[in-house]
Amino acid sequence: MVQTAEDFQKIGKDNMENAMKSFGVLSKNAQAIAVELADYTKTSFEQGTAALEKLLGAKSVDQAIEIQQAYLKSSYEGAVAQATKMGELYTELAKEAYKPFEGAFNKFQG
Repeated sequence: MVQTAEDFQKIGKDNMENAMKSFGVLSKNAQAIAVELADYTKTSFEQGTAALEKLLGAKSVDQAIEIQQAYLKSSYEGAVAQATKMGELYTELAKEAYKPFEGAFNKFQG
């Protein structure tokens, strides 16, 4: 409970420090997410280009269907894996961003 002006100033200072820590975590994790997304996009484009080249070189309709099915399967598996990884990154971001405020919330619950 706030009883003096000094207490109020300390709470304000603590909150500012927590916000700055949280911002630093958000910035670092957002950068990691952006890098991961850029890597996935590049890899996905390269795989799509390679599949198109194989399709253009197909000698029969059956071979073209086989190439397309293999590409779709690997593309789907890659998308699911990427979605899982991005979910983990966002979960970690939320946990890390909350940590600086955890102590402050606990003070007011007691």
